[in-house]
Amino acid sequence: MYKYFDFNHITFANPAFFILLALVPMYYFFRSKKKSALVLSGISTNWNAHAGNRIKWQFLLPVLRSIGLVALIIALARPQNTFVNETINSEGIDIVMSIDISGSMLAEDFKPNRIEAAKKVAREFIESRYTDRIGLVIFSGESFTQCPLTTDQNILLEQLKNIRSGLLEDGTAIGMGLATAVERLRNSKAKSKVLILLTD
Repeated sequence: MYKYFDFNHITFANPAFFILLALVPMYYFFRSKKKSALVLSGISTNWNAHAGNRIKWQFLLPVLRSIGLVALIIALARPQNTFVNETINSEGIDIVMSIDISGSMLAEDFKPNRIEAAKKVAREFIESRYTDRIGLVIFSGESFTQCPLTTDQNILLEQLKNIRSGLLEDGTAIGMGLATAVERLRNSKAKSKVLILLTD
């Protein structure tokens, strides 16, 4: 995720201080005129040896002073972030996904096979549900709770990744898969409960 700074949300508590910015160029204008009016009474014999450094600092110091003054004026103007934190209360849904892992799910009419295609759909669904509790049930000849209801997407995705055909006795006991999923939802206190069946 990339983060960026949005200047559209910046305001200043004391914007009147920005008037002082006009004084910065005026100060250096009059300062330069004063320097140009000075007449040197003598020249050091070793002036040429240090001329380069002197010229460099003559240009660099005013720039540094200007940056410092501008920064000070901005600080006095007190920049403030106008982002408003808004709390949105949302009631999550309890969802149990019952996934068929029987031998027929190894058919390759979907790439790489049906079970991996079902897992891809389940993964995309889980990643889109931030406030819901989701559980995983697998079934073939029998059923098993792969992951109880949780809002921890990392655990869910890890348990989903571990699902493969052959974990349970082969068969297609859809009824058992549904019954186990319903049992996971039975004690849920959520107002909305959803059962999703992924099978061929």
